[in-house]
Amino acid sequence: MAKSKETTTEQKKAVVQREPKTKKKDEVIEVGASQEKLPNRLKEKYKTQVISQLVKTYKYSSVMEVPKLEKIVLNMRLGDIKDNGKSVQLAVKELELIAGQKPILTKAKHSVANFKVRQNQDIGAKVTLRASRMWDFLDKLIAIALPRVRDFRGVSPKSFDGRGNYALGIKEQLIFPEIAYDQVEKVRGFDICFVTTAKTDAEAKELLTLLGMPFAR
Repeated sequence: MAKSKETTTEQKKAVVQREPKTKKKDEVIEVGASQEKLPNRLKEKYKTQVISQLVKTYKYSSVMEVPKLEKIVLNMRLGDIKDNGKSVQLAVKELELIAGQKPILTKAKHSVANFKVRQNQDIGAKVTLRASRMWDFLDKLIAIALPRVRDFRGVSPKSFDGRGNYALGIKEQLIFPEIAYDQVEKVRGFDICFVTTAKTDAEAKELLTLLGMPFAR
C-alpha cells in the first residue's frame, strides 16, 4: 500500500511539472508593447533629414514654416461600370486593399442624359489617407509600386496645380502587391493627389523629391 501511495504522489508531481505556466498580467502587457508597429521610415526621414534640408534651402525663419505632406487622396472613376453593382464592389475592394482603408462611394450630383447618369448614382470611389496610413502608402508607392511600372523613367514633374499640390495618374492597379493578377476583373487605374502645405509648386516638389518621389528629368 505504501508503494502505491508513493507512486501516486510521484505521478501527481509529474502532471504538475508538465502543466504550462500561466502568464502573469504584466507579462501580457510587455508582449503587447513589443508588438507595437514601428515608425514609418519616411516619416522619420522627414523629421530627421527633410525638415533641416528645406530650412537650409529656403531659409525659413521658423520650423513651423516648413511645408509638410498633409494628406493623400486616391480617386477611382467607376463611370463605365456604374450599372453593374458587382463590378463596382470588386473595384472598391481593390482600392481598399491598396489604400489599407475603406473607400467612400462618390455619387453624381446631377442627372446627365447624354452619359446615362442618374442623380445620386455611384460613379466613383475615394479614399483620404492621413497620419500613419498616409506615410505607409507613400512608402509602398515609391519603394514597391512605381518601380514595377514597365519602362518606368520617373513621374511627370509638370502635374502641380500652382498651390503646392501634386497629381499622379496610375494606369494599372496591378503594380500594387496586394492585387492578384488572376483575380482582377478589369485593369483599372486611379488618380492620386498629394496635398501639401507648401505655398509654391517649387517647395512642394522639393519636399516630395527629398521624400523619394522619382521625378523624371
